[in-house]
Amino acid sequence: MRILLVEDHPQLAESVAQVLKGAGWTVDVLHDGVAADLALASEEYALAVLDVGLPRMDGFEVLARLRGRGKTLPVLMLTARGEVKDRVHGLNLGADDYLAKPFELTELEARVKALLRRSVLGGEQQQCCGALVYDLGTRRFSLAGEIFSLTSREQAVLGAMIARPGRVMSKEQLASQVFGLDEEASPDAIEIYIHRLRKKLEGSAVRIVTFRGLGYLLESLDA
Repeated sequence: MRILLVEDHPQLAESVAQVLKGAGWTVDVLHDGVAADLALASEEYALAVLDVGLPRMDGFEVLARLRGRGKTLPVLMLTARGEVKDRVHGLNLGADDYLAKPFELTELEARVKALLRRSVLGGEQQQCCGALVYDLGTRRFSLAGEIFSLTSREQAVLGAMIARPGRVMSKEQLASQVFGLDEEASPDAIEIYIHRLRKKLEGSAVRIVTFRGLGYLLESLDA
C-alpha cells in the first residue's frame, strides 16, 4: 500500500517516512500544500498523513479540496495546533484522525495501521486468498500456516493484489502501489516480481493468473 506524507519540517518528515517504510509501506514525501493537492488529484494512495501548517496551501484547504472531489481516502492530520476548535475544524472537513505534535512515532504507526485496517480491510485484521493470509498488524504473509518470506517489493505487489480480491490489476496499477514518486521504475518491472511470486507460490493452491492485455489476478484453487 502507498501512503502520502505531507510535512514541511524536513527532519520530522524523514523520521516519519522511515518508520512507515520500515513497516513495509511505500511512502511519497511532499513538503507543501500545492504539491500535495496535485498528487492527491492524480495519484492513487491508501492513506494520507497531512500536516496542517503547510506553505502555499494549508492542510485544511488540501483536505477540503480532496473531499470536494468526492474522495474518501483516509486522512490523518498532524498539527502543532492542539486546540479543540482546530481539531473539530479538521474533523468537520473530513479528517479521519488527528495527532497533535509532539507525538511518538510508535503512536503514529499504530494510528496509520488502524485507519488502513478500517478502510482497506473493512475493520478486519486479516485479508485472505485461500491458504494465503495477510496480517495487517504484523505486516506479514503466511501460507498454509507458515511464514511466507518475501522481499519488500514482492510483499508490496502481493499486498496490492490480496487487498483487491477478484480484481484484475494492470501492471500500471501495481506499479503505482509499489513505486514512489521519487523512484524511476517501468511498469514492466512488475513482471519480474510477478515471476518471483509465482515461483514462491508453486505447489500451493494459490496462483497468479495472467489476463493478456489486462493484468494479473490472485486466486485460490480451493475457492
